[in-house]
Amino acid sequence: MPNSEGSLYLIPTPIGNLDDISVRALEVLERVDLVACEDTRTSGQLLKHFGLKKKLISYHEFNERGRAGQLLALLKEGQSVGVITDAGSPGISDPAYRVVRTALENDIEIIALPGPTALIPALTASGLPTDRFFFEGFLPPKSGGRAKRLKSIKEFEHTLVFYESPHRVQKSFQAMLEILGDRPACLAREISKKFEEFIRGNISDILENIDKRKIKGEMVIIVAGHKPEKKKKDRS
Repeated sequence: MPNSEGSLYLIPTPIGNLDDISVRALEVLERVDLVACEDTRTSGQLLKHFGLKKKLISYHEFNERGRAGQLLALLKEGQSVGVITDAGSPGISDPAYRVVRTALENDIEIIALPGPTALIPALTASGLPTDRFFFEGFLPPKSGGRAKRLKSIKEFEHTLVFYESPHRVQKSFQAMLEILGDRPACLAREISKKFEEFIRGNISDILENIDKRKIKGEMVIIVAGHKPEKKKKDRS
């Protein structure tokens, strides 16, 4: 392991099953001087579970601009800083980008650890092509923005990957059905948790399934890419 002094570490944390944390992640969490996290209560419980006592500072979407400067000052003093989120890899639909950019602009070493993230297991178990995919993240919450974004990626031939919240998942699937058409898809929820579930079929099938019950948890939507019509050969 490189010298941690003055380095910024991006440390993935489990998205469900705590056994998914890596030995290296625990080793780095033990070494760093400070841990920047989304919620100090959530991260405090995680560290406590693994017997780690660290100084915590909140770092989330509402304070990241100011916090990035504070973390930079600590890094320049020679302190090592670990960045974690409530679950998953920092920077993937979670805060980290701003502090990474600030660190890069100031020649601070950045070390990103591999580890848990919901989109990869959801994609690989979906049954849809994995050779090329486009990660959209969360669609806009309002119907107009959601429709506009879906129209902009309608012709993409890559498999499409989205994150979504339980209270918007039906609206998103309905918009996909109307704009993308009734494509093969998969709804993966609660990856690595007790109630992990994969719902596969066409978009209309999934809509019918989730309309019958109230589903909860973290969700990933996988949708087949656009299939262009084959051109007919000119026989003249």
